Amino acid sequence: MKPEVLEAAKLVKFLLMDCDGVLTDGKIYIGKEGESFKAFHVRDGQGLVLWHSAGFFSGVVSGRKSEILQVRASELGINIVEQGVGNKALALEGILKKFNLSADEVAFIGDDINDIILMRQVGLSIAVADAVSEVKSIAKLVTENKGGCGAVREVVEILLKAKGIELLELVKN
Repeated sequence: MKPEVLEAAKLVKFLLMDCDGVLTDGKIYIGKEGESFKAFHVRDGQGLVLWHSAGFFSGVVSGRKSEILQVRASELGINIVEQGVGNKALALEGILKKFNLSADEVAFIGDDINDIILMRQVGLSIAVADAVSEVKSIAKLVTENKGGCGAVREVVEILLKAKGIELLELVKN
């Protein structure tokens, strides 16, 4: 890991992420009645549970609105979910105030060009492996895993290891 990524990771207290293309593979299935379906990777969920059990916070900022996301976020104990957001930078301002954080204490995982404005404002900007090239080019870290395929879990492991926290220490027997 690059030294600048390690130093930034040590400061992170809040993991913020996009939904579609990060927590999911970006595909949205729409049924004939207009209902939508998304798939979430169970290891990403376990990673977020471990992150929270270590005493840290997480959130999702998404341009789309989805009841499915709200259900999954509730299951995982995600601290804040902002949906239908046109300006993700404004959402970040509110999160910083609410959690009394500096931007350096936030990592953000994105995948598409609407995430760039937010990525430029946080301490650790992260792109999933299958993010668009513009996002990858400004990210401090690019995951090995694709969005919806364990990228969030990968990030959690990197953040916890940077802080000297072992995953097995967080597993409750």
